[in-house]
Amino acid sequence: KLKDMKQAKEAADRFEDLFWSGRNLSELFRKFENSKPRGMAGIFVAGFREFVRLHKRPGLTSSDVVDGSSRAMRVALNRDLDGLEVNLSFLATVGSTTPYIGLFGTVWGIMNSFSAIGATSNATLAMVAPGISEALVATAVGLFAAIPGVIFYNRFTNEIERLNNRYDIFLEEFSSILRRQSHHEEGDVEGEEATL
Repeated sequence: KLKDMKQAKEAADRFEDLFWSGRNLSELFRKFENSKPRGMAGIFVAGFREFVRLHKRPGLTSSDVVDGSSRAMRVALNRDLDGLEVNLSFLATVGSTTPYIGLFGTVWGIMNSFSAIGATSNATLAMVAPGISEALVATAVGLFAAIPGVIFYNRFTNEIERLNNRYDIFLEEFSSILRRQSHHEEGDVEGEEATL
């Protein structure tokens, strides 16, 4: 998961640098269209492809074209985030259930200790301590599994949320570029360049 997140952030950084470098959008599209890009590049390819496809259709308004492109980008964004969120539910489950499993083991061990005390007439600390000690090990193991699970779950969800925000901002910025292009008299996609 750490590797996936790092790759996604690095790919977003590289694509943003390329996108905002002033390169022609048609050239940029051709560079990525056949490589099945993910992340920001995938959002760009989905939006640009839909823009070009809808722009050629007669009878569509510029708003229809941009809305269709935005929907295509939103679908690409959601697919990418779904891929990053794979197995996060496992971490959440581990983090939330293992303390209870440990607690159950503790209760079970203590019940066994008290049962052993009840079966004998002579109850000493030496007799009770091993059973209670074993019971507390179950709690420790449960916490040992839960704490890292919760930490990594929170870290990954935070990283995914930050990436989602970056993708959303890019989607809105690119939609604005497409909106300006669709209102352009010529309607020539080749002429639009992404510049700051």
